[in-house]
Amino acid sequence: MTISETTPAGDPLIEARDVLARIRARVLHQVIGRDDVIDLVLIALVADGHVLLEDFPGSGKTTLAKALGGAIRAPEDGGLASFRRIQFTPDLLPSDVTGLSVFDPERGAFDFRPGPVFTQILLADEINRTSPKVQAALLEAMGEKQVTLDNVTHPLDRLFFVIATQNPRDLAGTYPLPVAQLDRFLFKVRMEPIDREAELEVLRTRRERRDEDPAELPPVGQEEVLRARDAIDANVMVDDAIHECLVDTAAAIRADDRVAQAASTRSLVLSVPALQARAALHGRDFVSSEDLADLLPWVLAHRIEAVALGSAEPYDLARELMAGPLDRLARRSLRR
Repeated sequence: MTISETTPAGDPLIEARDVLARIRARVLHQVIGRDDVIDLVLIALVADGHVLLEDFPGSGKTTLAKALGGAIRAPEDGGLASFRRIQFTPDLLPSDVTGLSVFDPERGAFDFRPGPVFTQILLADEINRTSPKVQAALLEAMGEKQVTLDNVTHPLDRLFFVIATQNPRDLAGTYPLPVAQLDRFLFKVRMEPIDREAELEVLRTRRERRDEDPAELPPVGQEEVLRARDAIDANVMVDDAIHECLVDTAAAIRADDRVAQAASTRSLVLSVPALQARAALHGRDFVSSEDLADLLPWVLAHRIEAVALGSAEPYDLARELMAGPLDRLARRSLRR
């Protein structure tokens, strides 16, 4: 995926695309050979979703999350960090994530001490290494942008965005994410090894990327990102035919004998702003079948559970079962 330059001058999407291009350039300075993954993360950020990154240690998952956090400035009042990291371990407690109430003897009352979840970009590192009770502490935060403690609801930042990581190959001492938790993630992305030239570039530029903060790539303000999100939502058209294709794809997956657990309605709702974001990044003010073909497998794959081992990979199964609805969408577009 690449950011196109075809949006007409004066279009309200230009500013939004410029903001995302600036974030992308800053992240690319730190993360080499992951252009497609960076684009998916940017789409999720604009779509108000969350991302689960999966691969072996040292593949760049944490570096990507930190680079994104560094690309967006915190509010100027200084009350909120732009980026925080939680290293999930078996002995972690829910209060280590959300915060806790501390008794103040002078006032004779409890004060709420916010946890690391009160940030703009949250890195939930090795999320499958903590207990289900701690994992569940993120459900309300990811779904509703709030935390409820002692019957008091505390709102999170409007930009609140979770990048979680997990290593699928080391399963000792892990707690697989339940379906409800997986359903909170817009995308689950498996980070494949980067190619030879990209890996050589990582080695050649290690000092510059470690020591330099490029002056020509300043961080983007939080309000700029929120305005970009609103502009894309308001100005990228989604035809009813796109909605029908989404629903028909979900129905095809649910009806397939190889599938035990299929896509939720929530996943279809979450996919619409993601499709709008991709369309905007490619210089269009409407969602096309190209956006569906590219993004929908990433939305659906981690929500598909096969009946038995040896069935098709969820990503491939999603692509196979969406082919019919996509073909009908294409023929319907041609008739117009």
